[in-house]
Amino acid sequence: MASGPDLFVVCKSCGSEVSPYITECPYCGTRLRKRAPKLERGGIPKPPRKARPRLAPLRPGEIPGIRPDRRPYVTIALVAVSIVVTLIGRIGLNLVADEQFLLGASTLEAWGALVLGGPLDGEWWRLITTQFVYESTGYEVAALAAIALFGTLLERRHGWWAPLALFVIGGGAGMALVVVLDEGSIAVGGNAAALAMLGAWAMRDVLGRRRRHEDDSDLLGVLAIGSLLVLVPLASEEASSLAGLGGGVVGVLIGLGLARLR
Repeated sequence: MASGPDLFVVCKSCGSEVSPYITECPYCGTRLRKRAPKLERGGIPKPPRKARPRLAPLRPGEIPGIRPDRRPYVTIALVAVSIVVTLIGRIGLNLVADEQFLLGASTLEAWGALVLGGPLDGEWWRLITTQFVYESTGYEVAALAAIALFGTLLERRHGWWAPLALFVIGGGAGMALVVVLDEGSIAVGGNAAALAMLGAWAMRDVLGRRRRHEDDSDLLGVLAIGSLLVLVPLASEEASSLAGLGGGVVGVLIGLGLARLR
């Protein structure tokens, strides 16, 4: 083991005790050595830096009700198709009898073959296609925002089929109610599908609250969104209150069944 330097050294010229880490005597100026001795590294070594903990990717089944392995592709597709159909209609393209496209027509006129506005006459697909058409921007933003929100939650909770089934069954049932009770009126947009998804998603938490099961769901926010969708027909004539009513009721009934699923 190497010995450390002495506590002091004696100057040979004046006999004074001086520090062993200097090269000249501070009293007489005599040269003691050519260079100061090297300091040995001593003491306890510093502990190595700990790596910051990183969150591991969420595994399937780690959090109940969340499926990280599923992206909401169906919900994204429903919203994207609605936006594309509306943008094409906003251009005002209208296919007339002589097979020419005319500019300046409204969205409803451009997509007349898709819109629900009168008896079906066997064209049952209009119950679904009319939900992709929007004339009012405010109505479109409110409906598509609700579809994107609750469709994503349903798709992550149950799978891709849940938002698609609610869009087709809930939205289609709402539009069918318009045909039965108010034949001849125009009904477009996705307020029926949005209310169906909202009702289906909220039923599990509503039933849980009745059983005094605590969760982190913000049902007041759900109620606010539902109230907005119910009041949309007052601001936009193209949105049908009957369609919203039918979609909401069907969504609640489907939600009662989904609440029993894992």
